[in-house]
Amino acid sequence: MLSLGWFLEALNWIGSATFAASGALVASRKQLDPVGFVLIAATTAFGGGTLRDLLLGRPVAWLGTPGLVLLAALVALLVFFAAHRLEKRFAVLLWADAVGMALFAVLGAEAALAEGASPWAAILMGMITATFGGALRDVICGEMPLILRKEIYATAAALGAALFVALTGLALDRGTAVCAGMAAAFAVRAAALLRGWSLPAYRPRPGRDYPDER
Repeated sequence: MLSLGWFLEALNWIGSATFAASGALVASRKQLDPVGFVLIAATTAFGGGTLRDLLLGRPVAWLGTPGLVLLAALVALLVFFAAHRLEKRFAVLLWADAVGMALFAVLGAEAALAEGASPWAAILMGMITATFGGALRDVICGEMPLILRKEIYATAAALGAALFVALTGLALDRGTAVCAGMAAAFAVRAAALLRGWSLPAYRPRPGRDYPDER
C-alpha cells in the first residue's frame, strides 16, 4: 500500500505538470503576460480536482500541497520563455492534454472510490477531474472547450475511469488497474488524434412545416 501511495502521488505530480503545460501553451497562443501564464496553468492543473473534492465533500487536495502550486507556476514560466521554440504548439498542447487527461481520469476515479463513492459516481468524478480544468482554461481564454467538440475526449476519459473501476471491482491489483485505465484512456485519445476519429456532430435539417390551424 505504501508503494502504491507513492506511485499515485507521483502520477498526480506528473498529471499536474502536463496539464499546467497545456494551460501555459494556450496562454502563449493568447499572448498573455507571465501572471496570465501562471493563472491559466494553475486553472488547468487544479480545476478538475477542485470540483471533484468539493463534490466529494473533502478538503481541496492542492491547498494542502503547496509544492504542486509551485510546480505549476514553474512549468508556466518555463513555457513562457520556451514556447516560441515549438514549431507546432497546438499539436504539443493536444498531446500534453491527452497525457494529463489519461492520468487524471483514473486518479479522479481512484480518489472517489477511496471516499466510498459508488462505481458510477467514481467514473463521473474521473471524467470531471480529467476534463473540467481544461474546460475552464478554454472558456477563460475564449476558445471552444475540447469537451464540447466532436473530438473523442470526454469519452476517452470515461473509458479509462470505467476500466479502472471495473478492474478494481474484480479485485485486481489496484496498481495494475490504475495503469490499465490510464493506458486505455490515452490509447483512445491518441488514436483519435492520429486517425481523426470523432463522434457524429448534429447536422442541421429543415424544420417541419405545421399546418395553420387558425
